[in-house]
Amino acid sequence: MARPRSIPRAEFSRRRRQLMRLMGRDAIAIVPAAPVRLRNGDVEYAYRQDSDFHYLTGFDEPESVAILIPGRAQAEYLLFVRDRDPARETWDGRRAGPAGATRDFDADDAFPITDIDEILPGLIENREKVYYAMGVHPEFDQRVVGWVNGLRAQTKLGRHSPQEIVALDHVLHDMRLTKSRAEIEMMRTAARIGAAAHLRAMRATRPGRHEYEIAAEITHEFRRHNADHSYLPIVGGGANACILHYRENDAVLRDGELLLIDAGCEYQSYASDITRTFPVSGRYSAAQRAVYDIVLEANLAAIAKVKPGNHWNEPHDAAVRVITQGLVRLGLLKGRVPTLEKSGAYRRWFMHRTGHWLGMDVHDVGDYKIGDEWRVFEPGMALTIEPGIYIAPGARGAPKRLRGIGVRIEDDVVVTKDGCEVLTGDVPKHPARIEALMRAA
Repeated sequence: MARPRSIPRAEFSRRRRQLMRLMGRDAIAIVPAAPVRLRNGDVEYAYRQDSDFHYLTGFDEPESVAILIPGRAQAEYLLFVRDRDPARETWDGRRAGPAGATRDFDADDAFPITDIDEILPGLIENREKVYYAMGVHPEFDQRVVGWVNGLRAQTKLGRHSPQEIVALDHVLHDMRLTKSRAEIEMMRTAARIGAAAHLRAMRATRPGRHEYEIAAEITHEFRRHNADHSYLPIVGGGANACILHYRENDAVLRDGELLLIDAGCEYQSYASDITRTFPVSGRYSAAQRAVYDIVLEANLAAIAKVKPGNHWNEPHDAAVRVITQGLVRLGLLKGRVPTLEKSGAYRRWFMHRTGHWLGMDVHDVGDYKIGDEWRVFEPGMALTIEPGIYIAPGARGAPKRLRGIGVRIEDDVVVTKDGCEVLTGDVPKHPARIEALMRAA
């Protein structure tokens, strides 16, 4: 599988310049790296950089802080990073150090993170606004507040403190919403790797295997392409597919049941998010096919609504219309379709939205509304399309033949100039293709 290059260094520079233009010359932005987190005892979780920090810097070491100071003659972009330490690097791996931060990551200047309390207050002074994402890293919030309050306490001594702290994420996340060509290529790769994992899972599925065995196939495919999970995979056989965030992944797969797999990978900080639902034994029953066909029709109807000029809710409205009509045909709802849509009666069986933004985060950043109006699609926006129907085993009023059936079909799409590109088309979703794939396994 051919892999694209990383995001070019010049693109990180363009992002910083764009953000500084939006901030204005009287401002300073403070962007901390993600902290290291303990899993248990002294065992750390695998480190994953804060998405905003990575978006602006491409620098993936912890204990780092990026500073943007528009218009500053000496240096507009500063990095505070861990100093080089041969002893610690023997244990924990190589560090860039201040010299590497300027040489390899284009910082105008860089300092040891241990010097930040001494240097940063002087950089904040005489700036009217501090752009900072309050609440994202609570332990760092106190330091920012402390620096600002320290300056305010010295106003009688002639020091000037900022007048306000502005939400950095509001500005930065609007930038992140529209993906560049390089970002879309990263997402294509994440989608291809994710698709290969789903195909491998389909071929490996058979009655008697455990959900965790199929999850292991997915993980293997991710790792062999140097990708990681973008979220904990959902591998739900039978009625487990009716649990939206099923996590146990430990049940035996049984003949005659469906298997719902919701799994995506992260490649170079960009995510895929894919769901397919297929028969454990390789062939859909009549009842399973009846539910599946409705969800597939809703998936296709929603994708058809993803194009410039349409607004965020149009794919959801299209999916709701198809699913409500289907639920009436199945006998799960009774009444006129427009009335059932308006009342939200479909939510008993389809209880989530049809999609979400996708990018560096699985549930990526960006407003869904501007004021009271749904956001209008523009080229470069990426999202998921994931309608579903879930009929729990004990669902009152549901025909017995339908109980325990859960179906979701999820694709990743990017808005183009005249429609959308489906990134996850390598994974079959039409029933005949799925059954043919599993017969050939």
